[in-house]
Amino acid sequence: MKSAVETLNPTRVRLTVEVPFEELKESLDAAYKKINQQVTVKGFRKGKIPARVIDQRFGRGAVLEEAVNDALPKFYTEAVNEAELNVLGQPEVDITELKDNETLNFTAEVDIRPAIEIPDYSGIEVEVDAVEVSDEDVEKAVEELRERFASTSPVERAAEDGDVVTLDLEAKVEGEVLEDGVASGVSYTIGSGELLEGIDEAVKGLEAGGEATFTSELKGGSAAGKESEVTVKVTQVAARELPALDDDFAQLASEFDTLDEVKADSRKRLENMKQYDQATQAQERVLEKLLELVEVPVPEKLLADEIETRKHNLVNHQLGQMGLDLAKYLEIQGKTEEEFDAETKEQAEKGIKTQFVLDELVNKEKLNVNQEELTEHLMRRAQSSGMSPDQFAQAVVEGGQVPMLVGEVARGKALAVVVEAATVKDTNGEVVDLDDEEEAPAEGEQAEASEPAEEKTEA
Repeated sequence: MKSAVETLNPTRVRLTVEVPFEELKESLDAAYKKINQQVTVKGFRKGKIPARVIDQRFGRGAVLEEAVNDALPKFYTEAVNEAELNVLGQPEVDITELKDNETLNFTAEVDIRPAIEIPDYSGIEVEVDAVEVSDEDVEKAVEELRERFASTSPVERAAEDGDVVTLDLEAKVEGEVLEDGVASGVSYTIGSGELLEGIDEAVKGLEAGGEATFTSELKGGSAAGKESEVTVKVTQVAARELPALDDDFAQLASEFDTLDEVKADSRKRLENMKQYDQATQAQERVLEKLLELVEVPVPEKLLADEIETRKHNLVNHQLGQMGLDLAKYLEIQGKTEEEFDAETKEQAEKGIKTQFVLDELVNKEKLNVNQEELTEHLMRRAQSSGMSPDQFAQAVVEGGQVPMLVGEVARGKALAVVVEAATVKDTNGEVVDLDDEEEAPAEGEQAEASEPAEEKTEA
């Protein structure tokens, strides 16, 4: 077999392959064997039909077609390996010549990873938010903890802001009661914004037994997004009572003995969370600077596929779960379809460039992923997906996604190398030592700082 490579552009090549006919022998034998198992010829046992009879009865062309289909992937792979190409996606194959007992010639056009030159990145400088926790931040955190330990008691008066009311609801669209539009015994805190728009105004001022009707756009269910006439009946009004902020509360709500210890712990937690946010911000801004330094051509087909994947996931998974379609989503976001398409393309392009650059860094810095790092990453991914580690690991293995996870960890390590080499200062002009940053607490955990936010493409 002989092969040659023609570069069409920085991300696409054409392979020209010439295969001597004798190298097709194995595939021809396999073709005769396969056809033997599929056909019957009077006078011959199944599987024992001579090749010449198959040629006479079914045509030599059918055998050649079967043999070529079997052989092409093997010869294509050999040509790719011989040229040391890093291909992306499936090739477009064109058989240019097929002469029986002489030769098989074909071309294959395919996208490749572009050659990327990683420049010196040690001069990157970025600014991030300073870690500052005010007394007001601490008071707000303690107040939120206090809210969690509030108690309620029924009252015989009109409902007010902050009260917990028990409601019966009935929703109609175009005069018809929805099958999923009736609910009883719904507990709702006035002012929380957790139910329908307009419900606070409807129930405030009502006593137990009071009823009101208002119009609101439904957020979910069979008529999500439609205007509905909602009838609400208050069956109970209960006042919320907050515990006193003292040492007794500290012992009730925490492992500490005093309120001052609770406040000190809240301050430390807030500092940890802001340090985590600061580290994430540093990574995102360093990545932006790195991408500005590198010229990264993006294969057109890969970009088109990534755009389609992102739109499909948004429409069929994220919006589908919320009972929205794309048109309604764009209306809520205040965007035109053209603006949405432009943003999606920009995000997809950035994701592909990020992966290409970080993969090149993995090779340049000779970074490896050990079992401990992979396991730790798997545990975090399992937690964010709401699955147990065993369930997530099984899904990853069955889906053949282990290489993808390894790639994620390796790219995270590559980005960490660049961040470590960069100069990171906060808005106060102080140099930030990210090595001293502690992990954010599990409560309110965000996406891992070790993964670039845009890097979700597996090219």
